[in-house]
Parts: sequence; structure tokens; C-alpha cells
Amino acid sequence: MHMADALVSPAVGASLWVAAAGLIGYSSRKVQQDMDDRRIPFMGVLGAFIFAAQMINFTIPGTGSSGHLGGGMILAILLGPPAAFLTLASVLTVQALFFADGGLLALGCNMFNLGFFPCFVAYPLIYKTIVKDKLSERRIAIGATLSAVLGLQLGALGVVFETYFSAISDLPFFTFVLMMQPIHLAIGIVEGLVSAAIVVFVWKARPEILKWSVSAKPAPAAPLKKVLAGLLLATVVVGGLLSWFASTRPDGLEWSVSRSTGEEELGAPKSGLYAWLAALQEKTAFLPDYDFKGTRNEAAGDPWPAAEPGTSLSGLLGGSLTLIALVLFGLFLKRKKKQHVPH
Repeated sequence: MHMADALVSPAVGASLWVAAAGLIGYSSRKVQQDMDDRRIPFMGVLGAFIFAAQMINFTIPGTGSSGHLGGGMILAILLGPPAAFLTLASVLTVQALFFADGGLLALGCNMFNLGFFPCFVAYPLIYKTIVKDKLSERRIAIGATLSAVLGLQLGALGVVFETYFSAISDLPFFTFVLMMQPIHLAIGIVEGLVSAAIVVFVWKARPEILKWSVSAKPAPAAPLKKVLAGLLLATVVVGGLLSWFASTRPDGLEWSVSRSTGEEELGAPKSGLYAWLAALQEKTAFLPDYDFKGTRNEAAGDPWPAAEPGTSLSGLLGGSLTLIALVLFGLFLKRKKKQHVPH
């Protein structure tokens, strides 16, 4: 559900950039207040895992569409909303800058749609309401599934309204809504079930992690080495190997645009800010569309499975960049906190 710049006007894009920046500032202050040495690597490893997981599109049977994991609910449950939003914002930034996945003008929109709604709306209203402090496999599974569905529905609706208020495309509002919401309901159910499975796995391995998140108490004293090692291994397997088997069908947003307009892809304006941002992204994205530049044969279509070294490199390198970015940012926040502590 990564929006392209073709859907977003400069006014809407700038407004959501400001909103995202405000959320980053708020989340940074909250994470800084609760800074813990174990939180930093946990954010980094979870971010790397979500990057790799987002590369795998799964087919929605009978629709001709596909979806992928958003990851916001997994992160919110395991890290808490502020750290989760920072982690997902880092994933989306790495994707946009280095892999041309999502537009630079639309980056604030993507952070808001994929990060704000699951972390700051669905998590407190649905997950915490269901789970409370009575952790059980059943409560976690129900809470994670329902909150993931709600978060994605709100995010899809956010895309529709951002596109409508941008008024630069020919997408009819009601048709777009009727396409976006049902397909993302199906995607959300799959995401919810996957999210529940991952969270339950972590809960069984380290139940104190979820107790910490739900109760907002200090981080658990028990070491997280086994959980971190498991997530790192999963990141390597998913990003380096399973990414070959991602569905080649259009994702829910692309499918909805196509069904609403009859066109496979909407082109952004070729001048002004759009052209400048497109040129900038072309320079920074060294693995566009998660492959080496110039290697994709459009006439031959997208092969499946995509057993390409560029795909594997993208998964491994993207996960590594996300991990490094989050660890460095966490260390920056930790150092900044120490500077403000009175001696």
C-alpha cells in the first residue's frame, strides 16, 4: 500500500510530511524517556525483519491482486507505539530512498497510513482493550488479528482521502473506495493472522516482552539474545530466499487504481517538484524495484519465482540498512538523553 507520487499533490504531500515529522518528534521523545540498552537492538532487528517481510506479496485468490505485510501491528505490540512508529518510518525511508518503493513526496503519507493508524489508533483501541493485562494465546491472537484488520482499513481509507484531496488524478472517489476497502479487508485478515502467529511465537519464547509492552513497565531484565537471533535468521531466510516467491500480481492499491481507471499505472507530472523528486530518487535508488538497474525485461514480464541475485541482495542489504539506521538513531537518542541528565 505504498503510495506513489502520482497520487499526491504537493500540498497534501507536504501536509502529511509535517504530520509524520511531528509523530517522529513525539515518538523520539517518548522512546528517549524510556531508553533501555536492549530496546535499541530490538528495534533494529525487528525493523530489518519487517523490511524483509514486506518484500513478500501474497496472492489474494479470485481477485488478481496481492498484498503484503504492513508490520505496524507487530511492531506496536512488541515495542510499544512510539518505538514502533520510528521503526516503521525507518523501513519506509530505506525503501523509498534506496529501492524506489513508494514516492518521496508521498513518504509522509505512507508513514501516516502504515504507521499512525496501527500504532496510535488500532493498538490502543483494539489490541489493548482485548488483551489488557490478561495475556493468553487466545487474547493475543484475537487482539492482533482484529487490530491489524482495523489498522489496514483505516490506512486504505487514508489513501483514498489523500488521493481525493490531492485532485491530480482521475480516480472517482466512490469507485476507488469500493475497490480499496474490500481488497484491503482480505489483505488485512491475512496480515492479522500472520501478525498473531508472530506475536504468539515471541510471547511463548519471551512472555515478558509482551508484558512490558502492554503494561508500559520497564523492559524485562532477561536477555533477548535468542529472540534477536531468531529474528535475524528469519530476516536472512525471508529477505534472501523467500522473497523469490513473492506474488507478481499487483498489490491492493495498484489493483484498485487499475479497476477504478482502467489504466495499469498513473503517471506523475513530468515537471516541477515531481520531476526533481523523481530525478533524486533515481540517483539514490541503487536497487530500484528490488533488483539491479537495467536487468528487468519488461517484454518478458515478471518471472516467478524471481530467483535473482538482485532480489536476494535487496532483501539482505535493505534489512541491514534498516537495522543500522535504527541502531544509530537509538544511540543518538541515548546520547542526547545523557546530555540532559543533571550531574
